Amino acid sequence: MRKLSEVLQDWEAVIGLEIHTELTTLDTKMFCNCKLSHDDEPNANVCPVCLGLPGALPVPNKRAIESIVKAGLATNCQIQKRSMFYRKHYFYPDMAKNFQTTQGPIAFCMHGHLNLEVAGQGAAERPECAFGDAEAASLASASAGATGLSTMKTADVTRVAGSSQGTYDTATGAGPVRHDDGSYTVPIRILRIHMEEDAAKMVHVGGEEGRIGGAAESLIDYNRCGTPLIELVTEPDLRTPEEARLFMEKLRRIFLTLGISDCSMEKGSMRCDGNVSLRRRGTSALGTKTELKNLNSFKALHDGLEYEICRQAEVLEEGGVIYQETRHWEPSRRRTVVMRVKETADDYRLFPDPDLAPFNLSDEFIEHCRAEIPELPDEKRARYEADFGLRRADAEQLAGDPAVSAFFEAAATGARDAASKAPVDKRVRTVANLVQNELQGYANALGGGATIADTGVAPAQLASLAVLLAEEAISSNQAHEVFGIMAETGDDPAKIVDERGMRQVSDDDALLPVVEQVIDSCPDQVQQYRDGNQKVIGYLVGQCMKASRGKGNPKRFNELLREKIG
Repeated sequence: MRKLSEVLQDWEAVIGLEIHTELTTLDTKMFCNCKLSHDDEPNANVCPVCLGLPGALPVPNKRAIESIVKAGLATNCQIQKRSMFYRKHYFYPDMAKNFQTTQGPIAFCMHGHLNLEVAGQGAAERPECAFGDAEAASLASASAGATGLSTMKTADVTRVAGSSQGTYDTATGAGPVRHDDGSYTVPIRILRIHMEEDAAKMVHVGGEEGRIGGAAESLIDYNRCGTPLIELVTEPDLRTPEEARLFMEKLRRIFLTLGISDCSMEKGSMRCDGNVSLRRRGTSALGTKTELKNLNSFKALHDGLEYEICRQAEVLEEGGVIYQETRHWEPSRRRTVVMRVKETADDYRLFPDPDLAPFNLSDEFIEHCRAEIPELPDEKRARYEADFGLRRADAEQLAGDPAVSAFFEAAATGARDAASKAPVDKRVRTVANLVQNELQGYANALGGGATIADTGVAPAQLASLAVLLAEEAISSNQAHEVFGIMAETGDDPAKIVDERGMRQVSDDDALLPVVEQVIDSCPDQVQQYRDGNQKVIGYLVGQCMKASRGKGNPKRFNELLREKIG
């Protein structure tokens, strides 16, 4: 098969996502009082409602409704005051009652959007030919601003309709706005976010890739059955695997901030299905789509979509036909395989659930949910850039996880308020670097899904370490060593540095004699530097560090050597 970059020169990928998120922070299931836990003994948390026994009546979980309304408000959706639950019929062991309780044509949340920012290597996936008229793209983006894409005027649609090169067309929405640095911003429309109950967990023993085909036996745990689940469905506005990956990452950050789910793809509390079709560049008709399952990580989402785009292009270019089907992503073999022919809505025989009354959400209820929404990641990132002077990439990473952002802000405040000669912005940036590299790296090394809370490091300790590093009292290598000791012992960084004699000497009066001694003893290397060999300065700095028994400031040694040698 051809590479993705080659395929996307001739074909336009049309991608939509279905993202399922369990509301894991609730205490009970969606329609009963059973405990919400997947870690207990299998089938311990079940009742007549979960198992669909005759006469059992469901009762909706109010907190679950609050959670989905918050999710809709945070993604610019229109909250529907009136909606209802339906029965979606299918026959499979993971749903004992043979139907899933879900929402029908009108969901709690309809017609939202998120603005997606794509930069770096990710932006390169969308080829130059995918960017159309800049004026049209800007118009589409402006019209799709804070009030949502559904407010675009008819005249605006007429003006830019017909372009299939990424600006705007009535089928797929607004296209990218390119920026001077090569990045671009594109609004991705959200069709709906609806509420449903999750199915039981099935474990296929003895099969390949965890599939039922070839399995010796299948085990069912109904503890998960009835778990509140929200499903977000995008419009087919995504054009590259990287855009799909970034969209899901952004949605995960939002849901984590809202506190409605742990969003663990590893545990299955956040899952994604990808729908993808191809059409020739310059055309507007949609092709036949396939749906990808088993995309249980951001990498799997990207790689699965990449393979399927290339596979479809190969089939079409050879005169073959793409069938509407569900395909399974096999990460070990890096391929998709057919699971089943895709069902249609008629196959599910949907009808309103007679046991559940329609919902009529009040304005007071919606405003109550709105008032509980915290500062969202995009807003927090902008504040970090403005208040702390952080780079955009650092600010985005720190703002994406509530626990990480809370730790950073506490440590940054401590470093900013400390009595120190180091510039305030340098101290805060040092805190950001330590949080991202040392703190999170240490948590990852602990394994078992450990978080920064499990490191035992307090914000005040990290602030103290940041001040020492910003003042150049220790080197970055020493800071790494001090962090490890601090995490294990709980000692203050300054105490660790002083007890081990690690504090660097930065006073020129103490460093200059060492520099002059090294210059006198290394005439060959000094001449090489004067002849243009810049790399030899590293050797000379090393000699200075050796002569000072590791206590000299290497950065200042470097500067003094260059000044003296000329």
